[in-house]
Amino acid sequence: MTTWRERTVTSADVRLAVFEMGDTSNPTVVLVHGWPDTHHLWTHVAPLLAEDFHVVAYDTRGYGATDAPAGDAPYRLEALAGDLFAVAAAVSDKPVHVMAHDWGSVQTWEAVTTPGASDRIASFTSVSGPNLDHLGMWARSKLRRPTPSAVGTALTQVASSAYTVMFQLPVVPKVFFGLLGWAPVWRQFLHLVEGTAPGDVTVSPTLHRDMISGLRYYRANLRPRLFHPDARSTDIPVFQIVNRRDIALRPAIYEHTHQYVQQLWRRDLPTGHWLPYSRPELLAETTRDFITSLESGTPSAAIARARLTGTPAPFAGKLAVITGAGSGIGRETALLLAEQGGEVVLADIDLAAAEKTASIITDTGGTAHAYALDVADTDAFESFVTTVTDTHGVPDIVVNNAGIGLAGPLLDATDAQIRRLVDINLVSVATGSRLFGRAMVARGLGGQIVNLASAAAFTPQRGLGAYAATKAGVLLLSESLRAELAEHHIGVTAICPGIVDTNIISATEFAGTSGDSQEQLRDKMNGMYRRRGFTPDRVATEILGAISANRAVVPVTVEAKVGYRIYRFVPGLSRRMARTNLV
Repeated sequence: MTTWRERTVTSADVRLAVFEMGDTSNPTVVLVHGWPDTHHLWTHVAPLLAEDFHVVAYDTRGYGATDAPAGDAPYRLEALAGDLFAVAAAVSDKPVHVMAHDWGSVQTWEAVTTPGASDRIASFTSVSGPNLDHLGMWARSKLRRPTPSAVGTALTQVASSAYTVMFQLPVVPKVFFGLLGWAPVWRQFLHLVEGTAPGDVTVSPTLHRDMISGLRYYRANLRPRLFHPDARSTDIPVFQIVNRRDIALRPAIYEHTHQYVQQLWRRDLPTGHWLPYSRPELLAETTRDFITSLESGTPSAAIARARLTGTPAPFAGKLAVITGAGSGIGRETALLLAEQGGEVVLADIDLAAAEKTASIITDTGGTAHAYALDVADTDAFESFVTTVTDTHGVPDIVVNNAGIGLAGPLLDATDAQIRRLVDINLVSVATGSRLFGRAMVARGLGGQIVNLASAAAFTPQRGLGAYAATKAGVLLLSESLRAELAEHHIGVTAICPGIVDTNIISATEFAGTSGDSQEQLRDKMNGMYRRRGFTPDRVATEILGAISANRAVVPVTVEAKVGYRIYRFVPGLSRRMARTNLV
């Protein structure tokens, strides 16, 4: 049960109902709610933070037990920011840390961009609430250069915010919420749109009145700030939590925040708008990590990764693990992920090769860590996963890329050759998927697993039977795992390249041959792959596109795309083509 200590703070003749918990000698965290909540929004978050902080929440003006001045003018952002400063001054002699949600975040943005704010505010964790002036400037930038993409992005946000038009009408919203603005209906609405368990939604007994009273925030501020923005900057550290499944605010509206914030951190989550209800432990842990990093001067790995110094790159803040990253497709995928903002963990049986890839990344300003790993050694793989999660955190992306080739007639292959092929090409993919997949599920923030299959998975070919079987296994494993992990918002992708000019042939064994005969076959195959001229960096580009779009199966190269369709629609032709001897 949440037990608050109650008090009253006066701000410009408005009596603010303030609630506290935790040791007052600890750093103070002030929590600011949005529409249509009160301090009850923080019922699940506050006790978790109170273990380490002096926690303060208050009902903002017009809500709960706080005064509700008449008219719209008292609800302008300047007055709301004044309330926050008044609370901060009353509860602590030192600058306070602020975490705010929805309209609470909007008014805190007003506060932190006010001159002298650093005298009262030490940091700001923003959850689902933009700076309205910054939002107005963002909209202008989209309309100033009306490309189809810019207009489409702006219209998407307009559609998500369409409800705010209704909120500013004089009569309609009062009638609407007068009829439907009751706690049971509200809990069912949040369950319907975000899946939030109704039992987790804690509201004030004044919810019905607050829904209508809070409409004055919209009428007093939206039109003036969006149509006549006065975008100001702040030097207060800001941690911006972007909920990518937010029903009201699209992630694109935050893309210019770095232009106004000198010290900015950002974390994108696959979560909805009401995070304080759905993931209180995540919100508390993230805020604790951020504040502790600021006060100690030593950022944790997660906080360091979330630091943003310019336009957010597509994979900024993401941690990716890539096996077989010392060469070929793994190496190029690592380079491209790092180029697009990701922090990468590189594993390869050849540590020197992984370190060389890492040095290329770090020399260009990226962040990379190299490890030696034989993916066929399950015990070593388990140890590697533990090291990665303990040292760097749970990865957002895992690319199970390591693999080998085995060619030649199946009848000539040895048991040892086939077992080694299966261990590396199939079992290691299952090991990487399940070990990192478990960590992703436990973390609860989704992710993406990419498994390297091959066009051989659906193009039977004489002389490649064992190899094709392992890749077909990877393909079906990936598609099945994708269904298994969908409810956890973890995507699984199978990449199926055709003929790609990598060094895999140099290490491929040809069953039934040895010595000069083996080298001659390798030279012949290498020549064919070189003449094909499809380089691994082009596969890497396809991999990043698949991650962004969460694609299930991605045939790469023309022969792979054609072969995929022939096998699906004309399997008899595929079987006849398999009789062709390529070597």
